[in-house]
Amino acid sequence: MKKFEVIDISGDVGMKAFGATVEEAFINEAMGMYSLITDIESIKAEKSISISVEGNSFEGLLVSWLNELIFQFDAYGFVGRRIDIQSLTPNPQSPSLKAIISGEEFDTERHERKLLIKAATYHKLRIEKTGDVWEIDVIFDI
Repeated sequence: MKKFEVIDISGDVGMKAFGATVEEAFINEAMGMYSLITDIESIKAEKSISISVEGNSFEGLLVSWLNELIFQFDAYGFVGRRIDIQSLTPNPQSPSLKAIISGEEFDTERHERKLLIKAATYHKLRIEKTGDVWEIDVIFDI
C-alpha cells in the first residue's frame, strides 16, 4: 500500500494519505506534508520533539496536528523524518494526540526547499475508513 499521494488542486496543494490504522494514516499525512516542504530522504533523525494537540472534533484534531507541525517548521525550522504516535484518542468530546517527532532543523545548504505551506485547512477535509484502509484527504494553503 502506498503511503501518500499529491492531490492536484488549483491554487493550493492537497495530500491523500493511507494507513492500515488511523494512527498510520495520520503519520503518513504528516510525512506527505513534509515531502511537499523538502526531500524527506535528506532529513536526519538527529533531534526529537514532543507534540501534544487537542481538537474539538476528529477532523479538528487532524488539522491541529498538521498545523502544529507547520508551526514547528515555521518557528524553529524543524522538519520531521520519523513520527511515533504515543497516543491518539478519537473521543468526540475531546480528541487528542501525543507524538514524538524525530528530525532536524532545515538547512538551506543541505535541504531542497520545495513549497511554503501556510496551513492545513478544513476545505474538502476527509477522514474515512474504506474497507481495511484509512484514507485522509487534506488541502494545504500555500
